[in-house]
Amino acid sequence: MGIYGAINSAVSGLAAQATALENISGNVANSQTTGFKRLDTTFSDLVAGGGDTQASQVAGTTYATSRATNTIQGDIAANDVSTYIAINGEGYFVVTAADDIVDGSTTFEDASFYTRGGDFELDSEGYLVNGSGYYLKGFQLDATTGNPIGDQPEVIQISSQPLPAQASSQIAYQANLPPTPQTSNYVTASDDLLDTSGTITATNHILIADQTAFINSSISGGSTTIYDANGSSINVELRWAKTAADTWNLYYASDGDATDSYKLIGQADFDAAGQINSLAVPGDAGVDGNTFSGTNTFTVATIAVDGITATGIDISFANGSLTQFASSSGNATSVSVDGDGYAAGELVGISIDESGRINAAYSNSQTRALYEIPLATFEAEQNLQRVDGAAFAATPTSGEPDLTGGGSIIANALELSNADIASEFSKLIITQQAYSANSRIVTTADEMLDDALNMVR
Repeated sequence: MGIYGAINSAVSGLAAQATALENISGNVANSQTTGFKRLDTTFSDLVAGGGDTQASQVAGTTYATSRATNTIQGDIAANDVSTYIAINGEGYFVVTAADDIVDGSTTFEDASFYTRGGDFELDSEGYLVNGSGYYLKGFQLDATTGNPIGDQPEVIQISSQPLPAQASSQIAYQANLPPTPQTSNYVTASDDLLDTSGTITATNHILIADQTAFINSSISGGSTTIYDANGSSINVELRWAKTAADTWNLYYASDGDATDSYKLIGQADFDAAGQINSLAVPGDAGVDGNTFSGTNTFTVATIAVDGITATGIDISFANGSLTQFASSSGNATSVSVDGDGYAAGELVGISIDESGRINAAYSNSQTRALYEIPLATFEAEQNLQRVDGAAFAATPTSGEPDLTGGGSIIANALELSNADIASEFSKLIITQQAYSANSRIVTTADEMLDDALNMVR
């Protein structure tokens, strides 16, 4: 090769170091880009001719190629934005890009891209879009089962429509009734029963005229709120009245009724151990269509309060939650009255949990899991094609995305760039020195050529 070969080698070294400098500059420029994966430089030698053994060969030229660092994770930093997410471990968010605006709505490209940039925020249409303009994809969840619908992710869009009301169907009830209720009428143990000295009977509803006498001879059983099919709230106030030894009647306050102040729901009878022995729906309770099931449920045909009506409400004493154990207070204790159902609710915010599910919170204190965010993994992720916005596209050599694995999603966090400025500056010094050294070889070879030409002068 000689002097000319040395010049060619030095020139290739200059070109290779220029490529390295380009990678370094790009890494430094993107050191604050969310989810950016730096490009390192690999140098390879090209063996020159000149002999069949190493002893007769020369070093030859070099060339530089870029080396991906997709598998090297950046630092994860906490963030206050509820829709920011980071990946701990392998995998990429599945995203797509906007294609056009049709009739005021965004349409999307058919192609999917993959990114670690998790700075997603809701736009005006309810889409989750990151700082690079990519729209997040996920699996929509079935509202009943919570399972994903389909096997292909779709662009996530959070609807701002209100959550419809759900009519109540059950009141979960827990209480311990005292063997001797100390009502307002209580003086001695013989005064613990429902006052039937007037027109009150143990099998009828309580007339408005008898309200005071009833309250004075009964104890509070707690209250709860239930809802009709339209989401209107109904305040259900319960009272217990002891009618005989180990026998109690349950009532609800029927405010707004023209005749009755309290309506009889049913009767509970307890054994000597304080457990429910039997349930019944005597008198007016049966006439109203109330029923019972075993020893754990009253079904109230109609609960009407202030003109609002709910039908078919189960009052459940499941798992022995209604008892008559000894109590010194004379009142119902350990009372828990929990009605289901809810009113309609407005969307107030969304959050993303560690399982990658997007949850919507509503003004009626309800939450709903709307989407599940998949993570895409590849057999050869180093062969992904880089595209603008710290994203990648699949290639034939990267393999098809697998949406069943990946690391874990961390909410309220971002993965930072894995380009470290200190490390890049160190490589910059080495690159600069190597470039200068190669340029010095070119200068030296030129001087040697001048010397050779001067020999014939």
